[in-house]
Amino acid sequence: MEKMKPISSKDAIEFLLPRHYSGRKPQISLAFGWYQKNVLRAVCTFGKPASYTLCKGICGEQYSSNVYELNRLCRDDNFEKFLSKFVGFCLRYISKEKHWIIVSYADTGMCHNGYIYQACNFIYTGCTKRRTDKYTEGNKHSRHYNNFQQQGLRKVRTAKHRYVYFATNNKRLKKKWMGVLSYPICNYPKAQNKNYILGDYFEPEIIKTN
Repeated sequence: MEKMKPISSKDAIEFLLPRHYSGRKPQISLAFGWYQKNVLRAVCTFGKPASYTLCKGICGEQYSSNVYELNRLCRDDNFEKFLSKFVGFCLRYISKEKHWIIVSYADTGMCHNGYIYQACNFIYTGCTKRRTDKYTEGNKHSRHYNNFQQQGLRKVRTAKHRYVYFATNNKRLKKKWMGVLSYPICNYPKAQNKNYILGDYFEPEIIKTN
């Protein structure tokens, strides 16, 4: 027996931390689980982005409060199911309950292209630029480090494919969002995906600045 349903943030984090390559706890506003015979086999989470610039940049300041991020999607290694089916369920659930502008990213550093988002009819709005962040040890986020702790190092932030989805059943609101979308609508990227091994964390490139 299989079932998809909302789950607690605690259950989502316990599933994600030993499996997802980021190695960090996401900010979770809503989480979903895919169960098989009462065993949690996949998790999808959504949360408010930390960056107000990102929230404002999708459809303008007027709709910045509507912007949420699909920030984690992960399954057991031996769970051979199409995750687009799972994401589709989550989007339909949210569309009935919320009015969210959902943004999600496919990391080129992990050889991801976002084929799951393409299958769920997300809008592709191009690729972010490769840049650098503050150096942090381990998997700590750069905003938790000050300049004194940088040691003359910077951490490379890889380019990411950016996808947007209007999760609402309000057709008039969806039309408004489409009209003020700040990014151009681009053709879907096509390239070879590469799966990562569950439990392996992403090792960023570190560069010296002096």
